Amino acid sequence: MKKIAIFVCETQKRIQFKHRTIMKKIFLPLLLSIPMLLSAENLSVNSPDGNLKVTLSDTDGKLSYTVNYKEHSIIESSPLGLITNIGDYTKEAKLAKHETNTIDEHYTLNRSKVSDVHYVANQLVATYNYPGHRTMQVVFNVSNNDIAFKYVLRPVGETTCAVVNAEATGFDFPEGTTTFLTPQSDPMVGWKRTKPSYEEEYAADAPMNVKSKYGQGYTFPCLFRVGEEGWVLISETGTNGGYVGCHIADYDAEKGYQIAFPMPGEANGVGTTSAGVSIPGATPWRTITVGETLKPIVETTVAYDVVSQMYEPSEDYKAGRYTWSWIVWQDNSVNFNDQVKFIDLASAMGYEYCLVDGLWDKQIGRKRIEQLAAYAKTKNVKLMLWYNSNGYQNDAPQGPKFGMNTSINRKREMAWMKKMGVKGIKVDFFGGDKQQTMQLYEDILSDANDYGIQVIFHGCTLPRGWERMYPNFISSEAVLASENVIFTTHHAAQEPFELTMHPFCRNTVASMDWGGTIMNRYMSQDNKSRHPRQTTDVFEMAAGIMNQAAIQCIAMCPNNLTDIPQFEIDWLKQVPTTWDETRFIDGYPGKYAVLARRSGDKWYIVGLNALKEPLKLTLDLPMFEGKEFTVYSDKPLKKDQKFAEAEMKPGKLNKKGQVKVTIQPNGGLIIN
Repeated sequence: MKKIAIFVCETQKRIQFKHRTIMKKIFLPLLLSIPMLLSAENLSVNSPDGNLKVTLSDTDGKLSYTVNYKEHSIIESSPLGLITNIGDYTKEAKLAKHETNTIDEHYTLNRSKVSDVHYVANQLVATYNYPGHRTMQVVFNVSNNDIAFKYVLRPVGETTCAVVNAEATGFDFPEGTTTFLTPQSDPMVGWKRTKPSYEEEYAADAPMNVKSKYGQGYTFPCLFRVGEEGWVLISETGTNGGYVGCHIADYDAEKGYQIAFPMPGEANGVGTTSAGVSIPGATPWRTITVGETLKPIVETTVAYDVVSQMYEPSEDYKAGRYTWSWIVWQDNSVNFNDQVKFIDLASAMGYEYCLVDGLWDKQIGRKRIEQLAAYAKTKNVKLMLWYNSNGYQNDAPQGPKFGMNTSINRKREMAWMKKMGVKGIKVDFFGGDKQQTMQLYEDILSDANDYGIQVIFHGCTLPRGWERMYPNFISSEAVLASENVIFTTHHAAQEPFELTMHPFCRNTVASMDWGGTIMNRYMSQDNKSRHPRQTTDVFEMAAGIMNQAAIQCIAMCPNNLTDIPQFEIDWLKQVPTTWDETRFIDGYPGKYAVLARRSGDKWYIVGLNALKEPLKLTLDLPMFEGKEFTVYSDKPLKKDQKFAEAEMKPGKLNKKGQVKVTIQPNGGLIIN
């Protein structure tokens, strides 16, 4: 449905001089009440509720935009445009036409934080002409707390293809803004030259002018606190094999943060850093989520609102839980007998899947994998298999290699897996965002769908709307995950900080395969040696809900069936992994987080505390009005205790519909 555009012919000079006060009184209510306004130089589009406003400006042929929320400046004048091999779209723009539309769409998700979405937004499509008969459109969708924008290149005579070499797109925040960011790594560094893999540490509450660790900027998503005005999350969505994956460069005092393309050294230096596009063709969407509180940040669906499904699912893919020997027992556990133990564990817990990790090709062998799959079937458990993604991009040695890098190899492997009843794969070690690597992700997903196989990616890029785009996509790592808790005492100590950061950034824009709810108290197979876990049992249990992924790893070990309390086992047996609704309750990135998730008619309230002292909260929980519920928490650690004891007890709301709780340091909370 088209909106009626209202044109105002007064020039900005008239507003700025002697009639300024009068004109402001006349036009300010008008600005707040209509979705689009055209002046001599500006186009504006407002959110349906009028609170969020984007202004698109053309100053001397250079495009820029600003963002205001409830009359506060959130993003100051920031550049727009593309630089391509058929022309420069950052200058000499002339507005040709514009149109506005209203978007009102209902859609469903089956593997994210919400199941039913009603997306309502106002859209501005501005068409600009450039020298040489070139045309580019800038499209802005503005909903009540979200902005998504992209560029569309239009045909130029007989030219129907282009190479995008760079974007001018920027995000310039007001002075005093603080950041919650994780750096982009140098290419071909780290273990076996597998980076970048989105596995760096976050820094909280940092000023904008702090340089990134490697000087390569920061990976999406990027969280900002704009003074007392609110919070902003920027990211991108809709990236597939038709473009590169982007990040942001280091802060520049004159330009703010700008979109950065992949580094030349990624993928062992093979492939270009540019994006080849057909014409007409569009870039991925840049997204901006804005809120006075963290509620819109946690609950946003913008990553899915502006994308669409790319192919039909070949079957009804099932969510669930999986066991995984490698995360605690490591490489030596990838043998037939130990995998039987973890299949039995999955069966005992009622879990749907068991993941057999890398090295199975040598340490188990294909014939015995077939026997293992047959055994799992008798236990009502499906196998998932680990694969190395490539042969030339890095030095990661684990096999099987060369099974996922070409279509011929993939189809051979996937036909074999389908015959056995294998239902999922975890593909590891990508290391880069070049277009050819993004195409590899898409090709793996598409081929896997042909054989009824779901896909998890590790050592990989951020998923960008993929839960809606690819029906057999489960989740991606793209985070400094639980294996690091096993590897070092530093990361074991950092786990509470990391897992109270991700609900507000990494995990709010995409599913995250953190790698497991670890119930061993020591990071070893014997549960006695090496370093201890720094979190409580309830922390780990709550993390299984706080961390969102449709197929979730519950990293129990067989010994946990007898060495943790029965009520913990009972709770872990029923933990859901798909959600109909998610609500922000309370929290601050890197300090604590409290979320509510609903599966069917059952609510789960979970909290994590990364602080060094007990956290006392009063929670408003209207969803439990008139209902019985149970509270799982940690007892205070006694002086002579090394590990806190968990407890469960009945809960009750007070007359105000509230419950008072205490979350212990490095501890957790569950109410359900």
